[in-house]
Amino acid sequence: MDMLLMFLPYKTRRLIMLGKQIIAHLDTTDERDAAVEYGIEMMKDGKVTVGEWAKFGSKLGVLKGPR
Repeated sequence: MDMLLMFLPYKTRRLIMLGKQIIAHLDTTDERDAAVEYGIEMMKDGKVTVGEWAKFGSKLGVLKGPR
């Protein structure tokens, strides 16, 4: 997959790398899958509410604090 990233524009490649790093910091596969699925679902309508951002942040572990 990383080899295919070379063919993408720089900004797109950086966004994908950022997303991969964020998801990689989750502890279990179930947590990663839940965060990705929720992120995709919340963006389907093109709008994200404050509540949705908060829920997404909690799924990403943002609200847990440092380890």
